[in-house]
Amino acid sequence: MSRLARVTFLGTGTSHGVPMIGCDCATCRSDDPRDRRWRPSILLEMADALSILVDTSPDLRTQALAFGVRRVDAILFTHSHADHVLGLDEVRRYNALQGGPIPCYGDELTVGEIRRTFAYIFNPRQLGGGIPQIALFRIGGPFSLGRHTFVPVPVLHGTQPVLGYRVGPFAYLTDCSAIPESSFALLEGVQVLVIDALRYRSHPTHFTVAEALDVIAALRPRAAYLTHICHDLPHEATSARLPAGVQLAYDGLRVEIDE
Repeated sequence: MSRLARVTFLGTGTSHGVPMIGCDCATCRSDDPRDRRWRPSILLEMADALSILVDTSPDLRTQALAFGVRRVDAILFTHSHADHVLGLDEVRRYNALQGGPIPCYGDELTVGEIRRTFAYIFNPRQLGGGIPQIALFRIGGPFSLGRHTFVPVPVLHGTQPVLGYRVGPFAYLTDCSAIPESSFALLEGVQVLVIDALRYRSHPTHFTVAEALDVIAALRPRAAYLTHICHDLPHEATSARLPAGVQLAYDGLRVEIDE
């Protein structure tokens, strides 16, 4: 069986990250490196050499240096919240390394919010300093990058529609609290699933661990990884409570995805 991609978890934390500023809980003071969580993002290194970033977290520069992200051929955005887009300015370095703009993909709302938040990028009269060179594409259905088809998977983040993404047997669903029935159909047969699991206690815009496990049980992937994790979930203790085939992701974890 041939390899489709290698997934690197660049960040598995919440919008606050872990440790949280001013917090002295056991997880925030932990010596376990798996309890140090940057803001959420993954890198997909495809078998045809494409390097695809999902979201540009505020920690992107640090993540890139820590995990050796030397090339970005495309960026997929799940939504426009700060912890998923505010590292976009770091794209300037990849423009210099690669000698050209980077295509970026998102739904209509996300593309509009990026244009508003980063208005200076799109101002032809902008003077001084480096400006990220990006090409924004609004997606409304499956699209191709290289020889791969990516399927946007609409989910709900509270009341806000956001996107997950599927490519082949792999799906990434961060920042979600509900999956519409029509999106379950898009996830049929998924073998490796990454899914939001904020904490044990209920939250209005994120799955709890129990809710994420219910989705995993319904989809029955071969392997599942929990992400967007807050400081309520210490890595070692939480991992010991998870069922077989389910793991707590951590920053720097690399997973091979087969065709």
